[in-house]
Amino acid sequence: MTISVVIPVLNESKYIGNTVRHLRRHGGERVIEIIVADGGSTDDTAQVALEAGATVIHAPEAGRGVQMNFGARQCTGDILYFIHADTIPPEAFTTDIERALLDGWHMGNFQYSFDAPGILLGVNAVFTRFSWLFLQGGDKTFFIRREIFFSLGGYDPGHVVMEEYDFLRRAKRAGYKLTVLPCKCLVSARKFERNSWLRVQIAYLLVYNLWAWGLVKPKTLKVIYWRILS
Repeated sequence: MTISVVIPVLNESKYIGNTVRHLRRHGGERVIEIIVADGGSTDDTAQVALEAGATVIHAPEAGRGVQMNFGARQCTGDILYFIHADTIPPEAFTTDIERALLDGWHMGNFQYSFDAPGILLGVNAVFTRFSWLFLQGGDKTFFIRREIFFSLGGYDPGHVVMEEYDFLRRAKRAGYKLTVLPCKCLVSARKFERNSWLRVQIAYLLVYNLWAWGLVKPKTLKVIYWRILS
């Protein structure tokens, strides 16, 4: 099996180089390409990514769903692996992904821990072991067989927020199985450091429920989310 990594970015020069180098160092022959889909960065994200060994493409517009779809269409691997610019996968991520798919799972992600100490952050990390839909936020990395991703139409570009949740809900309804692997990614705690643990939880809970019940359109959800969080 071959793996194509897709990383949507916007002004991530501080993190993208380290992430790409980690993927190159530990991906081995299975990782045949690392696609960085830039949404219009105004810093040197693209140059840093190129120097680290990624292929940089420029998406037609900013937006995680749009950028991830655009990146996926450039990929040639059997497996698509979507990650954040500030997330470091386990060193054996390629072996873990391949084993999960050979065991019959269609898609999956890893548990994670944060790059900063704290009891409350530790509590959040514990809950990443479960596969319940409301715990599958974008901080998790996500792998899926390429043909399944496109059979489901990829991410809905109309979901300018909650695009991962929308995709997973459609995938589960179609009968595809999600696994959460025990090895852990290392995730940046910067969102919690800029705000507070409580503020982030309020934003997650409010936006998830408004989305799940279909009470607010995606563009309005994005406004609500970013008004709560800096």
